[in-house]
Parts: sequence; C-alpha cells; structure tokens
Amino acid sequence: MSQNQPEDQPKADRNLTWHHGLITRADRARFNGHKSGVIWMTGFSASGKSTLAHAMEKLLFEKRIRVYVLDGDNVRHGLNRDLGFSSEERQENLRRVAEVSKLFCDAGLVVFTAFISPYIKDRELARAAIGEDFHEVYVKCSLEECERRDPKGIYKKVRAGQIAKFTGISDPYEPPVNPDLVLETDRFSLDECASQFLAYLRSKGLVRED
Repeated sequence: MSQNQPEDQPKADRNLTWHHGLITRADRARFNGHKSGVIWMTGFSASGKSTLAHAMEKLLFEKRIRVYVLDGDNVRHGLNRDLGFSSEERQENLRRVAEVSKLFCDAGLVVFTAFISPYIKDRELARAAIGEDFHEVYVKCSLEECERRDPKGIYKKVRAGQIAKFTGISDPYEPPVNPDLVLETDRFSLDECASQFLAYLRSKGLVRED
C-alpha cells in the first residue's frame, strides 16, 4: 500500500490519489514574499477570538499579506450547516475546518481560524492534519470576563437554561498545554494583543518586514 493510502483510510478513499500541481508551496512563498500558515485560535466564547482575528486580517491585508479568516459562526452558515452541536458533530466541524485551512495554507495564505475548539484531542487532530504550518494561539480570558462581555447574549441564555452543554459552564474547556502564543485579552487591549500577535507572525516568517 502506498504512503498516500494508510491502512486506516476509508476503503472508498483508497482508490484516490492526491494530484500534485505544477506550482509548489515554495513558488507561492516567493511570489507572495511571505510564508503561509494556519493560526488556530482557541478560547472561551467572547474571549475575543473573532475580534482579534479580523483585526489581524485587516492589519495584514494592509501590509499586502494574503490572509483570510475562517470564523466559527460563518463556517456553520455554509460548509458545516448540516452539523449540530453534539460532541461528534463538533469534532467533525473542526475536522472539516482543519482540512479547509490546510488547502488555504497550500494556496499560500495566512489563515486565521476562530473556534472555541475546547478539547485538546480535537486540536491535536487539527495539528496532525495541517502539520508544521499549524500555530496554536490561546486567546486567554477569564470566564467571568467573557460572561460580562457576552456580546451575543449566549451566556445569559445558558444561565437561563436555554442552552445545554456550554463550554466553560456545563461542558469542559481544556486549555492548551504548550501553545505557540498566549494572548491575554482580559489584561491587554486589542491594540496591545495585535502588537504581540504581529511580532509572533514576523518571527515565523508569516509577515514580511516593513
């Protein structure tokens, strides 16, 4: 069996072969002037993942970096609209996001993903799928501050018993053990977090020097 067809691969997939194009990742990096990568942002709801991801997208776009944000709610409007919120469906949601992120990365983009992704095993599956281009960023914020912010009114619904199994309250959140970057949004302003973020991305070659 070839390296592209592992033993645990579904039988239907064993007749498929990955088609390699004529443009390589190195070609795209030279053309773009920066490396590509997947910035996997994890943290509580209302910790600031989406706000920070979109702020970074705008900042990088203005620096002529090829960049895109995959946001949890947006993805569920289309690609993952058939999925609910059971443990199995949430895992499948993240599996699909990891595969899409990998394709975007292969296309030469810096991809920010903003998903709670509460379980270590699911984030490790994403890391395994994406490989060395995976950067785990822990958007750290106390549950109390997230609940105080509550921009979508979700925590209020949880406390009212309208939502079951909510991360941090009735379902666990497993913080990253060794994240590549920690951004404490309850200690630093958006601009300060963005500055820390930018320094990290520069150090990894994902943003060219000014």
